This record gives sequence, structure tokens and C-alpha cells, in this order.
Amino acid sequence: MAALDAVGGYRSLGAWGRDRSPVDAAHGVDVLFIATPDDVVADVAAAVRPVDTTAVLHLSGSLGLDVLAGHARRGSLHPLVPLPTPAIGADRLRSGITFAVAGDPAARLVADDLGGSVVAVEDRDRAAYHAAAVIAANHLVALMGQVERVAATAGIPLDAFAGLMRAATEDALALGPRAALTGPAIRGDWETVERHRSAIASMPAHRTELAGYDAMVALARRLSLDTAGDLDTGVVGASDGPVPSGAALGATAEQVA
Repeated sequence: MAALDAVGGYRSLGAWGRDRSPVDAAHGVDVLFIATPDDVVADVAAAVRPVDTTAVLHLSGSLGLDVLAGHARRGSLHPLVPLPTPAIGADRLRSGITFAVAGDPAARLVADDLGGSVVAVEDRDRAAYHAAAVIAANHLVALMGQVERVAATAGIPLDAFAGLMRAATEDALALGPRAALTGPAIRGDWETVERHRSAIASMPAHRTELAGYDAMVALARRLSLDTAGDLDTGVVGASDGPVPSGAALGATAEQVA
């Protein structure tokens, strides 16, 4: 990892690209990082000749340690931060982020040396953990894309909503998501929700846009009703069925008020 180049006690021996066999990659190093797409981690690990003294760490959030079978020292180190470019990634990895670690102690040691904090994630929890990470990053960005598209119909640029998005994120982290929630769904203002839906219905690809909006209304309503982490499964948003219209959501809200 390039981020370690600036950390005392580490010396990077470079990367092994696709044009170079990884068979000897574990020789002469203390830690070998496998930073490939998830679907080839196991293949790459299997192609590396094991060295008992070398810790082999993959950087996947969703995979367990079984993909590193055959290596005596195996672990995982997953950074909870977007890494869109190598340069940005190198800076962010040293910015005090959280790393999910498992397996060999080298994973925790590297996280500590990068100035980060750690959460331990067992193999059985990897899928749920990574789903949460994807929602936090990819889904959040996808929602910003919808903000941009809907705002554009009113002639307003995405930048105008920057302060709102930052404040909402900061509030959710400081107060907790439920306490930070505002808006028509938590107020039960279903006439406003229906006006939103009517505006969105006039957009191109309106079915997809409406589905996204309705899903978020249902999740907001679920959050507003989740007082103790124990929801009535009959409440809108707690089931796996289709998201009803704002009017139906309003009826449910009155029933549980």
C-alpha cells in the first residue's frame, strides 16, 4: 500500500501487476497485500507460494479469510473510506479512518501505524458489514445523483444543496439517525409527499425516480417509528413488499399515531 511509504518502519517493494506472476510475491516481505477485485482474490492468493513468516492480507470488505487458504498467516484489512484515485487514497488512509480487521495481528498493526482505529469483523458478519459500508458510500452517492436530477428540473444546481447534505450527515453522526431526521415523512405531511411525487412523475424515467423516492420515504417512516429497535412488522417500510404511495403511507401513519 502506497500509504505506508510515508510511515516509519515500512519499505514498499512495489506492486505486482497483471503482467507479472505472483508466485514469489510473498518472498522477502513481512506483509503481502492482495488488493484485487473480490472475485479474483482467491485465485491470486492460491497462485502465491506460501511463506510461513509472511502475513497475507486482503483488502476486501465482503470476503472472509477462507479465500486465503493455504497461507499460515492470513488476515484482512478493509478501509472504511472511498478510494477513488491512488493519490486521494494514500492521503485518506493516513487520515485517522476506521479499518475493519480480522485474522493475523499484522492487520491491526498496519491500521495502528496508519493512525487509524479498528473494528473487528468476523467472517460470519462480513456480508452485513460490507452491505452497511456500501449503503454508507455508494447508496449515499446514488441518492445525491437523484438530488441532482430532481433539482435540475427546477433549474437548481447540486451545489446549492451542499450545506443541507453536510449538515444532515453531521447531525446524523452527532445525534443518531433517528434524532436527526426531519421532513414531511416524520411529520406525517402526506400532502407534501404527494406533491413531491407528482413533480417527480413528470420527469424522464419517472418510474425509477418514483421508486427511489418512495423507498426513501418508507425508510424515513421506518426510522421515525423505530423507538427501541423493535418495529411492528405491519408498519410500512418494515416489510419486503412494494412501497405504497404517499396516501397509503399516510393511512399507516394515522393508524400507528
